[in-house]
Amino acid sequence: MTRNLGTAAAAGALLALGVAAGYALSHWRAGAAATQAAQGGASAAAAPAAAGSGARKVLYWYDPMVPSQKFDRPGKSPFMDMQLVPKYADEAEGEGAGVRVSPAAQQSLGLRVVAAERRVVAGGVDAVGTVQLNERDVVVVQARAGGFVQRVYGHAPGDVVTAGAPLADLLLPEWLAAQQEYLAVRASGDAALAAASRQRLVLLGMPEATIEQISAAGRPQPVQTVTAPAGGLIVELMVRQGMTVAMGATLARLNGIGTMWVEAAVPEALAAEVAPGQRAEVRLPGLPGQPLRGRIHAVLPEANRDTRTLRVRIELPNPGGRLRAGMFARVRLQGAAGAEAVVVPAEAVIRTGRRALVYLLDAPGRYHPVEVELGPEQGDWVVVRSGVAAGQQVVASGQFLIDSEATLQGITARAAGAPGASGASGASGAAGAAGAASAPPPPEHEVAGVVSEPAAAGMITLEHEPVPALKWPAMTMPFRLARPDLAQGLKAGERVRFRFRQQGDDAVLTAIERAAPAAAAAAAPSGARR
Repeated sequence: MTRNLGTAAAAGALLALGVAAGYALSHWRAGAAATQAAQGGASAAAAPAAAGSGARKVLYWYDPMVPSQKFDRPGKSPFMDMQLVPKYADEAEGEGAGVRVSPAAQQSLGLRVVAAERRVVAGGVDAVGTVQLNERDVVVVQARAGGFVQRVYGHAPGDVVTAGAPLADLLLPEWLAAQQEYLAVRASGDAALAAASRQRLVLLGMPEATIEQISAAGRPQPVQTVTAPAGGLIVELMVRQGMTVAMGATLARLNGIGTMWVEAAVPEALAAEVAPGQRAEVRLPGLPGQPLRGRIHAVLPEANRDTRTLRVRIELPNPGGRLRAGMFARVRLQGAAGAEAVVVPAEAVIRTGRRALVYLLDAPGRYHPVEVELGPEQGDWVVVRSGVAAGQQVVASGQFLIDSEATLQGITARAAGAPGASGASGASGAAGAAGAASAPPPPEHEVAGVVSEPAAAGMITLEHEPVPALKWPAMTMPFRLARPDLAQGLKAGERVRFRFRQQGDDAVLTAIERAAPAAAAAAAPSGARR
């Protein structure tokens, strides 16, 4: 009995100890959770505060894999399983933005920098072409009456014949009957009737020389020898011995070779550089050291849909038959006198399809992209009409790797001629200047919105309504200011109306004003992330 009481007492003590331990453990976990929540809240609250009031101001957050999408607060990327990365104001364009490359990386990439130069660029266009037959110098030989082929002379397509060369002998029964009638009427002594009969021979298509031979010989000539009316190349010969031919049947087709065409293919981008009458110099591999000079005879009105080139026709004399159809030719279409222009190596240009970019050296190890407007190419160099000035350092090799890094960092190129872009003078000729002046400016869009963050470092963040023209939903996004004083005095929370335009990958704000009270009440864009 005593032993049972001791066991029960021990069990009770253990039970009480377990209850006490469980109570203490639950209180410790609750306190730890509360502490962790408080620390997390403080950290979350501290992130925007640090972004807004710290030493480095955050303009927006972005996903490095999708740098074009910008977000107004930190968090997890909707595209990738990763956190968004902040974009700081001191990294923005205009404040030393660009890609940093260490000296070791420059050496491993084989980075090469070349200075943009100002050179005298000769006007003109280089093209390739082929020698062709002059299609305006074509002769077609037809049968003037129905008959039979008695003889074909030894010619074949591709032969070159002289004028008057015999092609075939035709027996023409219709002509035989008319000739016999003419000789009989002439023998009757009736001059008027003889003249009428002779006129009938002419109307049947009989050559005047044949009629004279009949009159002189006093007997009919039923066989006509068909001759080449002009010298040239036999392109087609459709007559064979023993054939029956009808009146109007084509017997042969001849093409003259006294003059030849050179048809050059000129890129459609250089259409303004060529015109009829322009001087041309043609060089043939088969005639080394013997340039041929002529003029543009015609610029055909239809471009080649496959190669996107214009067909430019040059007519050249062909003494001695040196030019032969199908020969390859290099053509230099001479333009106006040379003018100075800024040029960069052609290999330095990155062509994206929509625009052309080059990377400029800002400081040792720092590069930034600039959009450029290109002119014609001159050998290994290309004319830059705007975007780069003479003397600026341009990356000539390794720029594609720098461009990849710039894309990951969300660094965008400044448009040619935009504020902050390096201007470059020296357009190639008046035609280029006129073309640039006539280019329409990008359209502007007017919407209502709310100031999310005041202007700083040339940027302002706005929460705006949808933009149907661009298929944009309502969102909060940063806008680049066209002028630093545009958004002066605006505070967070103020409702505004503003205009902006798309400039490359940036949205540039061109005008902004506080919205009227009625308009402010109506304009309530729903916040969205970009």
